[in-house]
Amino acid sequence: MKKHKSFRLLFLLSIVLLALVGCKGASVADENIAERIKETKEITWGVKYDTRLFGMMDIKSGEVQGFDIDIAKAITKKILGKEGQANFVEVTSKTRIPLLKNGNIDAIIATMTITDERKKQVDFSDVYFDAGQSLLVKKGSSIQSVTDLDASTTVLAVKGSTSAANIREHAPDANILELENYAEAFTALQSGQGDAMTTDNAILLGMADENPAYTLAGGTFTNEPYGIAINKGQEEFLDKVNQALAEMIADGTYDEIYQHWFPNETDGKVD
Repeated sequence: MKKHKSFRLLFLLSIVLLALVGCKGASVADENIAERIKETKEITWGVKYDTRLFGMMDIKSGEVQGFDIDIAKAITKKILGKEGQANFVEVTSKTRIPLLKNGNIDAIIATMTITDERKKQVDFSDVYFDAGQSLLVKKGSSIQSVTDLDASTTVLAVKGSTSAANIREHAPDANILELENYAEAFTALQSGQGDAMTTDNAILLGMADENPAYTLAGGTFTNEPYGIAINKGQEEFLDKVNQALAEMIADGTYDEIYQHWFPNETDGKVD
């Protein structure tokens, strides 16, 4: 009898827990973020902590810094006024959408490309950074753009990315050497195993910033626009974010932030 009672008790507890989880999920989905932030004066942003120039944790200050961070802070002030507080939660490419769906964050601003597949899960703001694939070369290189890649050149890319496929499309005669990660690819570029490295220009800009002997060659040759991701069903909040972005572009706030992080670049800037 005791076993049966214990089993029944565990069964009832499991039903209660499932009900509570369901209620939480429903409350997150039904919550009006635009109304809530009026009361709390806070917006919680999902950002990267490991992407130079966009979102990088500064060990000395203990604060995350970058273009995405400053854009998020400025949007927060536009929506909530001077008293508005931007809070930041670390996300990765794998965790950002689940954290948004679970209500742990209000929005994602983390070098996230707007794609049709992602639009099935989240809504996106207007474009705030017009990213695209580019080339990183040593300063003084004869390679000025993707059109200079031919059978005599070797391009370094990362395995599992779309970068190699894009090179094959835009420069079919070029040789391609695929490495395990960005660090290995850049090391290979430094050691002369390749003439250029290719990936998203946002990542390459960070490498060039940290390694002044290298620079981006030409502009971008693919379109990878970055947007701010917001949960579906939050149209009022999405409208406020888009309005804030438009105001920032119009009054020069956006340009000031862009020039701070990318003083010698024009690729990526939106008008």
